[in-house]
Amino acid sequence: MKAIVCNKLGLPDSLDYQDVSDPVAAKHHLLIDIKACGLNFPDTLIIQGLYQYKPDLPFSPGSDVAGVVEAVGEGVKNFKVGDEVVCLVPHGGFAQKVSANSATCFPKPPGMPFTYAASFMMAYGTSYHALKDRARLKEGETLVVLGASGGVGLTAVELGKIMRARVIACASTQNKLDLCKQYGADEVINYTTENLKDRIKELTGGKGADVVYDPVGGDFSEQALRATAWKGRFLVVGFAAGDIPKIPLNLTLLKGCQVVGVFWGAFAQKEMGKNMQNTMQLIQWFNDKTIKPHIHATYSLQDAPKALDEMRNRNVKGKVIIDMTL
Repeated sequence: MKAIVCNKLGLPDSLDYQDVSDPVAAKHHLLIDIKACGLNFPDTLIIQGLYQYKPDLPFSPGSDVAGVVEAVGEGVKNFKVGDEVVCLVPHGGFAQKVSANSATCFPKPPGMPFTYAASFMMAYGTSYHALKDRARLKEGETLVVLGASGGVGLTAVELGKIMRARVIACASTQNKLDLCKQYGADEVINYTTENLKDRIKELTGGKGADVVYDPVGGDFSEQALRATAWKGRFLVVGFAAGDIPKIPLNLTLLKGCQVVGVFWGAFAQKEMGKNMQNTMQLIQWFNDKTIKPHIHATYSLQDAPKALDEMRNRNVKGKVIIDMTL
């Protein structure tokens, strides 16, 4: 089969498009014929050895896949050959096939295109779990979203409005903030030209944010934490900036606030019943057009390095998809 392979750590142009051996369906695994794979910012970091998860070389990046079950491994009971599925894999998605643990696979919603499916489960699953289960976001509260035009950030904006919060979207360009407005943001902050902490305080009348959704990390995390309200909740979603911030813990004491970790993949495996309830709600919202993924662009497998460069240069709004049919 064909795959994009990281044979040596480096930038996207160091990746190789080559033939590799087909994977097999190991015990408790599914062999997936991949139809589409979604990109995430960590894909640009993992190929450079800059991400907290470091697979052995050689490997293929890519974690959000949608496809068709080609073979079923020993011990798998909930899936059969021919099922259309969405899977979360640690790596290996930039390929025509992948072996995925069945515990991280979910039935693809009927009628949902594979390109949408590859952009749907992880992004919306993460944000809904974050806002509903971890932050317990309430109607009328103020939600601040960092990296708000990105793959998960935009879903947090969209879901925050569905949950009747006041949403303040933060991003680096006016073009990105305009998209956030289209997805329901009440207010926007350009954190390259405005002071993030001061603007959050100003927009909340000095109170601060009830919930901060942070998939970015880096320099803006502490500023946002300093702008949380009394009993606020700061959601640690990811580190797209590449830097894991070191937070002064006295801030949590002074504000009576919580720093809350969000790991949707582990939640999906450890609390399957609750995750299925969340998934069913998201699918219902998709079916009745309450939510709609924003696809920035689609690329062929061979052009995946170009897609990674677009993401690395922060030109992407919403999701970028590798479409195996191109």
